[in-house]
Amino acid sequence: MGSSAQRLDLDRDRTVLLFFEDVEQDTLVKRDRYLRRGLRRIYHALKGGQRVSGFEVMFTLLARALERLGYQVRVNDRRLARDNPAYPVGITGYPHILKEWTLPNPAVLGPGLLDHPRLAPALMDDPRFRSYLVPCDWMRALFQKAYGARCGIWYAGLDLEQWPDYRADPKEIDFLVYDKIRWNREQREASLLDPILARLRDRGLRVEVLRYGRYGHDDYRALLRRSRAMLFLCESETQGMAYQEAMACNVPILAWVNGYWLDPQRLRFEEEPVPATSVPYFSDRCGETFSGAEDFDPALERFLTRHSSYEPRRFVSDNLSLEVSGRRYLEYYRSATR
Repeated sequence: MGSSAQRLDLDRDRTVLLFFEDVEQDTLVKRDRYLRRGLRRIYHALKGGQRVSGFEVMFTLLARALERLGYQVRVNDRRLARDNPAYPVGITGYPHILKEWTLPNPAVLGPGLLDHPRLAPALMDDPRFRSYLVPCDWMRALFQKAYGARCGIWYAGLDLEQWPDYRADPKEIDFLVYDKIRWNREQREASLLDPILARLRDRGLRVEVLRYGRYGHDDYRALLRRSRAMLFLCESETQGMAYQEAMACNVPILAWVNGYWLDPQRLRFEEEPVPATSVPYFSDRCGETFSGAEDFDPALERFLTRHSSYEPRRFVSDNLSLEVSGRRYLEYYRSATR
């Protein structure tokens, strides 16, 4: 691209400047966070679970989406940003990236950063920060209370080449049960998970249970290939990559939607219930939802009756592809200079 002193033009150079920091911070010595990051990945590899943080997944998919559209992504290039002070930047990852942020550039904040706007209620008072991006509608409703109209929506896109259409593959599993129940686990196993599994098995349906965080992508992809449908059990999602990856593979979803954000940390910030959903990107093309064990049976009947008519992959292609995601981010990125 030339020397770092080059004056950038977005249309000519098609360059996006992104800044990202993962969960680790330096502690004892400068840059020792990279050592801990490597150790964390080794640990998760040995355990067979997720090897990277959710924010790193989002950042990787953002960069890939922009590159798919023909843009060059420069990561943490402070010199290039400082040499082009009017050029926009994107700031993503964990909130410590904002500590003593000195670059003068107009900035798009997110994805990532904050769990709740009360952690930094005056953040958007900084004139450099032009927009704050969250993954879905219910999160925007939460953040708009503090950040107003500058709160926008961006979600990670799915690569449809990596998540192919498995509808025509032989099926050995009627329901792949994706168990991401995180809070009040013992109570919800008794009131939700166990009764639903019993009802599926009583109907002679073949069930495979997959627990969140205890599998690798290759294992997951192999299970999706063999599954006719997914039962998705999660209190709430800000995006929900797992169920969307299933939809990309043309696996319809039967999802538990309790209607509220149940994360215990909400009580630090909110006295009233916060409306939320486990499937923030969903339509009647994708499957069915139910609110609890009490209305599971009619939802299951609707789902089985309509199973062959669902088109979840088409929904993903229209709304959640890498290209759609990249174009949405570029809208915010370009508007940062206006």
